[in-house]
Amino acid sequence: MAVSYPPVGFHFSVQIEGIGADFSGKEDIGFQEISGVSADIGVEEYREGGENRFAHRMPNPVSYPNLVLKRGMLVGSQAVNWFKNEVQAFNFKTYNMTVNLLNQDHEVLQGWNFVQAWPLKWSVEGFNAQDNSIMMESMEFVYQYYTMIKDA
Repeated sequence: MAVSYPPVGFHFSVQIEGIGADFSGKEDIGFQEISGVSADIGVEEYREGGENRFAHRMPNPVSYPNLVLKRGMLVGSQAVNWFKNEVQAFNFKTYNMTVNLLNQDHEVLQGWNFVQAWPLKWSVEGFNAQDNSIMMESMEFVYQYYTMIKDA
């Protein structure tokens, strides 16, 4: 399938290996916003003796920012329990996570597989007696690296 137009950013899915529908059948993977899908290659400069016109620039290892997922707060969430287990028992378990950008037919246009992710931070916001907005939760994940995939 050839894509000749820029895809929309509001049609995506998130899959967390080992976390899906809970005992009540609620999906624990619906998120409203995702950020942190990027990679940076570090650069190290090496100055050669006698060469004053330039410095050699060598690539350093790739660095990845944290993956941040936001959604309306879901009470009884398996993903939040994953984080809670880390905080209370200091028991860290990693899962692979996949973010898929979808087209209008719900087919994967582009996917990103985040390897060995674990939750680093969980927060809620929306406590405001003068506003009628929903409670939002934010989950921040650390991971080793990601790979871009065409089909998930």
